[in-house]
Amino acid sequence: WQAPGPKLSPEQAIAAENLRAHVKANEFAVSVLEGVPGSGKTEVYLEAVCEALAQGKQALVLLPEIALGAQWLARFKARFGCEPAEWHSDLTQATRRKTWRAVATGEAKVIVGARSALFLPYNDLGVIIIDEEHDQSFKQEDGVIYNARDMAVVRANLGNIPISLVSATPSLESLRNVERGRYEHFDLPDRHAGAELPEISIVDMRQDKPDTGKWLSPKLIQALKETFAAGEQALLFLNRRGYAPLTLCQNCGHRFQCPQCTAWLVEHRFLGRLQCHHCGYQMKPPEKCPSCDQADKLYACGPGVERLAEEVEELFPNIRAEIAVSDNLHTPAQAQELVSQIEKREIDLIIGTQIVVKGYHFPYLTLVGVVDADVGLTGGDIRALERTYQLLYQVAGRAGRAERPGKVLVQTHDPENPVMQALQAGDHKGFIERMSQDRERNAMPPFGRLAGVILSGSDERAVDQAATNLARTAPRDKGVMTLGPAPAPLALLRGRHRRRFLVKAGRDVNIQARIRAWLKVTELPRKVRVQLDIDPYSFM
Repeated sequence: WQAPGPKLSPEQAIAAENLRAHVKANEFAVSVLEGVPGSGKTEVYLEAVCEALAQGKQALVLLPEIALGAQWLARFKARFGCEPAEWHSDLTQATRRKTWRAVATGEAKVIVGARSALFLPYNDLGVIIIDEEHDQSFKQEDGVIYNARDMAVVRANLGNIPISLVSATPSLESLRNVERGRYEHFDLPDRHAGAELPEISIVDMRQDKPDTGKWLSPKLIQALKETFAAGEQALLFLNRRGYAPLTLCQNCGHRFQCPQCTAWLVEHRFLGRLQCHHCGYQMKPPEKCPSCDQADKLYACGPGVERLAEEVEELFPNIRAEIAVSDNLHTPAQAQELVSQIEKREIDLIIGTQIVVKGYHFPYLTLVGVVDADVGLTGGDIRALERTYQLLYQVAGRAGRAERPGKVLVQTHDPENPVMQALQAGDHKGFIERMSQDRERNAMPPFGRLAGVILSGSDERAVDQAATNLARTAPRDKGVMTLGPAPAPLALLRGRHRRRFLVKAGRDVNIQARIRAWLKVTELPRKVRVQLDIDPYSFM
């Protein structure tokens, strides 16, 4: 049984018919489905799922974080009258075994899951959907390093089935494949049912300064007052978990660092813990500084969502606020409970990280405030600007998704940054063109090849020796450049010392073969681990 889908717009109908045709023909094809937030991309690809089911085949939908799938699961159940099989790390072993068998026998027809769902033993897979295809969490960074989006395209090619890459902000890699004629492209430029895109304003924090020790500008505070007075909902976005990212002693300057990682300990005040977000190490906050023995000198530096909630409570003691972070939204059930409260208007303000910005539809949410838009703009990441723009564009897309107009205030200390300029001007295509030109000028992906070689081990001397040996034999032929070795920004991670090389090459170079030959002729200590990261997303 399935309920009829909603009436599609002409643009939606064209994209949906194309996807259905590929499923019906049982042929490999890659399509990029681009559309502004609220344009109805999900309804388009559900048409492809319908066609796969009509053909007696299975459908796979990959989501970047399964906790984000709460509304998706509810929408699916309303449309199809049943729940899909789920696959993610929070399932019990018994459920995993049951799901694995159901997928293998073909009993499970629709599977929704995180990236590892790609490797289930499908009986007769008919279509693959990658929702939020640009999302960084599709890249597996530990163990075997791979990009689930790219592996899904390979899987679709091997199985001779269609795949759709869905996003409001497709990756430059996918858009480059569209330019080269390898992928089809469908664009949904308008919100569904005539809803207007929100008005985006940039708040210059150098001019509109918050009070000392506070993080909300007068302009954003006023917007919150007006929103609550109108009985509408607001979202404050800050991509930092916990209370504060750093604790230091104001007397001697001691900073609390993880003993196993080159990283500061994050204060989680609600839990009464200082915690490392890389290895999970925890300790109770001490009453005095371990270096100078001074009491009452420990200071929390910078804001996290918990500190923001504290400020909001002082400003608006009567509003109902809820923090939405991965620390308290582990499963779809927990996410669904939060979504239900928001939809019933039992919550006035959501304070959250990136977990709340992807794919959710809250009709009464009319104001979005980005508390610190500069997080993620700096560092050595070639995708820093692209990634920040994608995230902020998605955040802005939560506002005004129904008949109520939306407003977005973006707080920044760098209003001249191309990301902020593009957001305010609504110049999505211009920003993408600029980023593409910058990458092409520097021969960076997707216009060149890049690979990371990471050495790690518990013995720092052995790791340094391995790095020296590799440096002596590094590829230096035409068209290949080897940079390094250098200590990784996370020079110590989970007790292992780390050194990095970067190998840069042209698109026509088989970079994997070059690196394989390089490692083969180099003597490396057995206790040193070598990891290869093709097209790295993390440079830590």
